Amino acid sequence: MSWKSSYLTPEINCYLENSFRIIRKKKEGQKTMKIAMIGLGRMGMNMAKRLLRGGHGVVAYNRSPKKTDALAKKEGAIRAYSLSEVVEKLSQPRIIWIMLPAGKAVDDHIHQLKDFLSPGDMIIDGGNTYYKDDIRRTKLLAEKNIRFMDVGVSGGIWGLQIGYCLMIGGESDTFHYMEPVFKTLAPKEGYLYCGPSGAGHFVKMVHNGIEYGMMQAYGEGFEILEASDYSDSFDYADIAHLWNQGSVIRSWLLELAEDAFRKDAKLSDIKGYVEDSGEGRWTIQQALETSVPAQVITLSLLRRFRSRQEDPFTERVLAALRREFGGHAVLPTKK
Repeated sequence: MSWKSSYLTPEINCYLENSFRIIRKKKEGQKTMKIAMIGLGRMGMNMAKRLLRGGHGVVAYNRSPKKTDALAKKEGAIRAYSLSEVVEKLSQPRIIWIMLPAGKAVDDHIHQLKDFLSPGDMIIDGGNTYYKDDIRRTKLLAEKNIRFMDVGVSGGIWGLQIGYCLMIGGESDTFHYMEPVFKTLAPKEGYLYCGPSGAGHFVKMVHNGIEYGMMQAYGEGFEILEASDYSDSFDYADIAHLWNQGSVIRSWLLELAEDAFRKDAKLSDIKGYVEDSGEGRWTIQQALETSVPAQVITLSLLRRFRSRQEDPFTERVLAALRREFGGHAVLPTKK
C-alpha cells in the first residue's frame, strides 16, 4: 500500500512513508530506533538509506547540506544543519553514528558533541579508525558518562544492497542495546561483538591487511597469465568466473575481478597506481610491535608504494652499481 499523495511534496511523502514503515515494523515486533548519521559519503549515505528502509528514524548531517537535503527528499531522513541541531532532534539516550575520515575530523566532532550530549548518550565511530584512538576516546567520553562504540564496517558500495559486515567493540551491554540497528545494517550472521573498546576496529584493521595480501596475490597471478605464451587465448573474466566455481581460491574479490575484466578485458583504461587507506600500515605496525612476521601483508603494502613511482631512484642506483662493478649495460634516459 502506498502512502504517497499528489497533493504533498516528495519530501513530505518520503517522511510519511518512512513514518508508516516505522509503525509497521513496531507492529511486527521489530524494535526500531532513532539514530543520527554524521558524514554522508559513499558509506554513510548508503548506511543511512539502509537504516531508513529498515524502519529506523535517521537524523542526517553532512558538512555539505546538499547531501543532507537529498537524503531527506528521497528517503525521508530528518535534516540537521549543525551538530547542536543533531542533538536537539534526538531523544535520550541519543545515538550518534559517525562516518568520517580517521583522525582529526573524528576528534573534532567528538569534542564538539561532548559539550552537547548528556550522560547515557552514545557515539559510534564506524570509520576506518586506528584502534588505539578508540581506547583514548572511550576514556575521554567516560568522563561525562557518554558511551562509545567502535564498529569496523566492510562492504563498500555494495552494502546498501547486501548488507555490511560489522566488527564491533565497546561495552557488551551497549552492544546488546544497539543490536536492532546492527541487525538492520548487516546481512544474516554479518555482525559480531569482538570485545572491549578498540576490538572492533582492531579486527577490521587485520581484515584490511589480509585484503591487501589477497588482492596482491590475485594481481600477481593474473600478471603471470598475461606474461605467458597463452595470453592471447586467455579471457581473464572467464578465468575469474571459473575459479569462483568450487575452487579453493573462490571469493568476492574474484567476482569483482570478473566484473572488471568484463568491462575492460586488459584493464587498458586503468593506470597501475594504487593508494592505501592506512589500515595496512597499522596492521604492519601491530605485527612489528608483537613480533609477528607478516611478510605477505608487508610486501603488499610496499608494492602499493612502488606503484606510485615512475622511474624509482632505487632502481637507478641498482643499475648504476651494476654498471660500475661489472660493466653491465644500462638504459639511458631519454633526453
